[in-house]
Amino acid sequence: MEAQERIDFEKKVNNVIDQVRPYLVADGGDIEFVRLTDNMEVQVELKGACASCSMSIMTLKMGVEQAMMKAIPEVKSVDAINLGY
Repeated sequence: MEAQERIDFEKKVNNVIDQVRPYLVADGGDIEFVRLTDNMEVQVELKGACASCSMSIMTLKMGVEQAMMKAIPEVKSVDAINLGY
């Protein structure tokens, strides 16, 4: 993927994240795009209440990932990573 293609693709990813963010913020959480891998996997960081919630994986896979894959079929998965700041 060329540099401009990656930038455009990442903009699409961020647009989807911006669409689901209000639902997470309403429960005291948040989500931040971290990177797109060469395998078309989106890595995000869950923040706030989402970082420690026992339901965060379900929210990630059944909510965020499904919305992402519906809007951008090229995405293979959405995975949470812990940056540990």
